[in-house]
Amino acid sequence: MKTLLSMLMITLLAACGPADAAEEAETTGEDQTDVAVTVYNNGLGFVKDTRQISLPTGEVEMAFKDVAERIQPETVNLRSLTDEGSLTVLEQNYEYDLMSPSKLMEKYVGRDVRLVSLQDEHRFTEVEAKLLSVNEGPIYQVGDDIYLGHPGEVVLPEVPDELYATPTLVWLLNNAVNNQRVELSYLTEGFDWKADYVLTLGEDDRSMDMVGWVTMDNRSGATYEDAQLKLVAGEVHRAPSPRPDMAPRAMAMEAAEAKAARPEQEAFADFHLYTMPRRTTIRQNQKKQLQLLEVHNAVAEKHYELRSRPQFFGHIREPLRDLRPEVFLKFDNSEDNNMGMPLPAGVVRVYQEDSGGALQFAGEDRIDHTPRDEEVRIKTGRAFDIVAERKQTVFERIADQVMEFAFEIEIRNHKDVAAEVDVIENVPGDWNMLDNSHEYERRDAHTIVFTVDVPSRDKTVVEYRIRVRR
Repeated sequence: MKTLLSMLMITLLAACGPADAAEEAETTGEDQTDVAVTVYNNGLGFVKDTRQISLPTGEVEMAFKDVAERIQPETVNLRSLTDEGSLTVLEQNYEYDLMSPSKLMEKYVGRDVRLVSLQDEHRFTEVEAKLLSVNEGPIYQVGDDIYLGHPGEVVLPEVPDELYATPTLVWLLNNAVNNQRVELSYLTEGFDWKADYVLTLGEDDRSMDMVGWVTMDNRSGATYEDAQLKLVAGEVHRAPSPRPDMAPRAMAMEAAEAKAARPEQEAFADFHLYTMPRRTTIRQNQKKQLQLLEVHNAVAEKHYELRSRPQFFGHIREPLRDLRPEVFLKFDNSEDNNMGMPLPAGVVRVYQEDSGGALQFAGEDRIDHTPRDEEVRIKTGRAFDIVAERKQTVFERIADQVMEFAFEIEIRNHKDVAAEVDVIENVPGDWNMLDNSHEYERRDAHTIVFTVDVPSRDKTVVEYRIRVRR
């Protein structure tokens, strides 16, 4: 009786199979109902992928396909939007051993394949072979013969289970609801964005228009269809990683529409978050341009700076002639100036109309992240029609390490309009002003600034005497 009962239990267990076997399921990009992407300045992207999927209850092994190739698996978070407590992740694997001709051949070393040779348009031959090696080229055994390479095609019976066509997350889940709406969020490398600005300056050197563009680069290894796009401007700290960056890939360029609604911006942590007003498709290996801002009728000011260097303070030297002041364009990033939007770091390119009304390139400069109500300074080049000459007129040693110097700086303005020039003198050591022809500002311990007006087609001479202790 006992033997009969034991045999019956063994038969029932054999019929039922392993008690802990998990059912299998998979989801692809076709199940996606929403996707949102937030891109940072430092190559990082944050993806939120929402999908509607059907799952068996109990323990389920689910393959989550069509995620970014450069995903950081340790940042993955899966949650149910249907019922927060109905889905638990027991185990996670990231399968990145992707299918390729070489990988397929490697998996079939030591296994049987078919070799097919096309003889003419209507006839071909097939032969069974064993793949012996793929090191420095394939080696096959056909019967008792060894073939080095093959002139035809290699036919494999099936795709090995351990290879995937796309990067795939595989979870062991404990699920309580059949129809689940889930959200997968993760960080991925391979994203970047930058800002570029086109500034058009009026003929009066004061009125300006400016258009800002975002150029975004996607090399993450995935395409994001109809995504809600957000951009974060600021320096987000990341922990150092021993993993080397993957090699950059080829990129394509796609121009966005010329006009778009202005993005919404908000303070986020200690950064700024820009939400694009319309959804967009972000393709793999693509650069995309989107409009960030558009400004009209703002006011700018052109400014000139003539700088010395500390080594000019020494024994009397020959006059320095043909000095050219640097040209700066300054404007306030304020609502009163028709602006007031935090500006992400980027390159500002300045254009101005010539006498015929055609726009010409007039210089460019890089700006840092600029909050609202701050001044923006753009260096556009060096002046052509403003020339200066710097001459040392006095050098006297008063005591050990104490000297007196006198300088004469002549600025000649050949323009048809007056110009305001900052004469910036960098003084080494402790100093006291003894005599000066113009008012000055002590900008810091070693910097003197004379702000002078130079009339049109005229000159202004700045003179000063200074005592320096080194």
